[in-house]
Amino acid sequence: MRYPSAPLSCVLLAILLPVFFTGCAVLEPAAGPALYDSKPLSVEIGKASFYGGRDIGRATANGERYHVANCTAAHKKLPFNTMVRVTNLKNGKSVLVRINDRGPYVKGRIIDLTVVAARKIEMMSDGIVPVRVEVLKPIEVIRKPNRVLEQGR
Repeated sequence: MRYPSAPLSCVLLAILLPVFFTGCAVLEPAAGPALYDSKPLSVEIGKASFYGGRDIGRATANGERYHVANCTAAHKKLPFNTMVRVTNLKNGKSVLVRINDRGPYVKGRIIDLTVVAARKIEMMSDGIVPVRVEVLKPIEVIRKPNRVLEQGR
């Protein structure tokens, strides 16, 4: 007797759905409580937005592919792989994200979060919220963040 096979979309949904909802939760313990609870090295206050949808699968500025389950963010000047804590000032919820992209390129915004990170701090319905961005790992500010690297570097 042959059983009917499930459509590919159902199989993918069953595999990716749990990853989507736990994307940031996996990052925090891996980073360690010492990092998440550490005193910030610098603080920036401004507005945050989020990105996703059409960006899924595209390369980020550091060469990684944007994935729906990634708990990452875009910042204009912080070096790639800098860990920051983003706190929604409307509700006090925080999320730990890693910088892997450049942006946002809209006046007044200081950080762009991935969809999963935006959900963690409950900013999806607002779209743009006031946030506090705390750098949790040593950084060196990039003076020309959008420069093109030479071949071979």
